[in-house]
Amino acid sequence: MRLTGTPLELRSFAARSRTNRHFERFGLADLDRVFLPAPMDELVSSPVLGVHTFVEDDNRGAVRPDPVVTLDGQEFFLSVKGIGSSIDPYSWRPLDRWNAAELTVDPSLQQRLRSRPPSRSDRMITGERWLRGSPYGGQGLEHALIALQLSERADLTTLRGFRIAPVLKVCSLPADLEEQLRSIHWYRRYEGAMVQEIRLVPSNVRVYFHARTTLGAGARHLFDLFGVDSDPRALEFEVNYLASTVALLTLFARTLESRAGGTTYSGLDFHDVWLDKDAVLAPDGTVFFVDLEGIEEVTVERAAVREKLEDQVYRSLYEMTFGYEQIEAERQRRFQVRPDRRAHFATVLRRALRSDRFVRLRGSDHDLVFDIRNNADEPDLHLTFPAVQD
Repeated sequence: MRLTGTPLELRSFAARSRTNRHFERFGLADLDRVFLPAPMDELVSSPVLGVHTFVEDDNRGAVRPDPVVTLDGQEFFLSVKGIGSSIDPYSWRPLDRWNAAELTVDPSLQQRLRSRPPSRSDRMITGERWLRGSPYGGQGLEHALIALQLSERADLTTLRGFRIAPVLKVCSLPADLEEQLRSIHWYRRYEGAMVQEIRLVPSNVRVYFHARTTLGAGARHLFDLFGVDSDPRALEFEVNYLASTVALLTLFARTLESRAGGTTYSGLDFHDVWLDKDAVLAPDGTVFFVDLEGIEEVTVERAAVREKLEDQVYRSLYEMTFGYEQIEAERQRRFQVRPDRRAHFATVLRRALRSDRFVRLRGSDHDLVFDIRNNADEPDLHLTFPAVQD
């Protein structure tokens, strides 16, 4: 499959990097680089190593349109996070070179940015402190290392059923470029190191927004793009979608570990990242979480474990059901089927969870509950949650 999107030309430069330990054996020295669009590529003193065609992906990312590797039976595309944004965060103006020049007090940098007219393809990383751990348009080392550590904790693309788009490398921006970009800011200057994440993604299709192509915009185009051309394939798409999203709703349970003799428990939770904008769909319907920087371990008292489990289910339950509804509506439209809504959902759930270690189903098609178990193997901390009710 070839990905669609707005073409974006990036130039690559040598960079210091840290590699995901799972991928060290693959010899990825040719990815020890950063990828920059105009006008930032003109601010680097080191030589250009190559010119590459990407397509836009999210606000500050890009992805190669052709697959580069197959892992766990799934094709993956090379993605770069932290290439700059084309959008001014505080206005409707583009974040082009001339508008960026207004934000710096460095006369030399102003002159360099204004040496050419602005272009619609301009993108900038700025020195504005954004989301605590990153500069606007770019990626900060703090956030990138969180994503890398989670990738290393997983088994390539899965963490006990929770599917991830793994970070391959964290690459540092050239020091001379970083200092110039740091001076471009509106109010609060970001002081941390600026990097890019080099990662693998199964597509550039998000669930609801932060992309030009989303499930939320309608599944008709996605069925065509992903080759969902029969009712059995559509059903398998639904099964994979629900299997992967239920795993996302139960990540805390899947990573639960006892601490301090069972008085406290730790597990992974989501902070400022969401199913609708920070996950992508693979062509078979599987959802992979791609923006890993907001997934961190939390610790709670034993008495609060079940509440945390329930909170995590509720956190993404609407987005999961919304996405399923778009898929099922297109399946019905395209293949002229009209099943009972709740009975069909229950049937697909059963297929999706038949080999899940942590989530079982109990009850009938019209009175079905999730029985959520946990990695600590403690029955007293199991949670039941309604899946289908009349």
